[in-house]
Amino acid sequence: MTRKIILYIACSADGFIAGENDDLSFLNPMHVEGEDYGYKTFTSSVDTILWGRKTYDVVKGFGGPFPHPDKKVYVFSRTPQEADENVDYVSGDIASFVKDLKQQEGKHIYCDGGAGLVAALLEHDLIDEFIISYVPALVGKGTRLFSDGLAPRDIELINSKAYSSGLVQNHYLRKR
Repeated sequence: MTRKIILYIACSADGFIAGENDDLSFLNPMHVEGEDYGYKTFTSSVDTILWGRKTYDVVKGFGGPFPHPDKKVYVFSRTPQEADENVDYVSGDIASFVKDLKQQEGKHIYCDGGAGLVAALLEHDLIDEFIISYVPALVGKGTRLFSDGLAPRDIELINSKAYSSGLVQNHYLRKR
């Protein structure tokens, strides 16, 4: 069985995953005591995480212990990076690497962004499911989740859940 790549990500109502200068403050009102928006259940279904380098830099900037010590984490970077005990860096042909990864034994694969990695995976039609949490905020400028110029893709909404915080989480399958 081929492993699925699942994009699990939050964005503003107008489609931004970060504001100007990588500002994530629009996410702050979504931090509700005792509510993880299904994150713990989702992460129990994966054993591998894909991050772009900028996303990993943001995660490191949060401080504290590494959030996924029980997962295999790959960070994609265009430039060589110093070794890191928590992740394996990947440069070169993203599509070939990820196609090989999907064929390996294991649980599903979690893509957590950023936008450049998402675009590269979409370019080669490698994302199988999309779990997108829409935050009730209009950011206006910044980093869009989906860049212009991507090939059209058919997706099917299989679940939608609204939370008391105003967040709406949609789960889509890639129709093939």
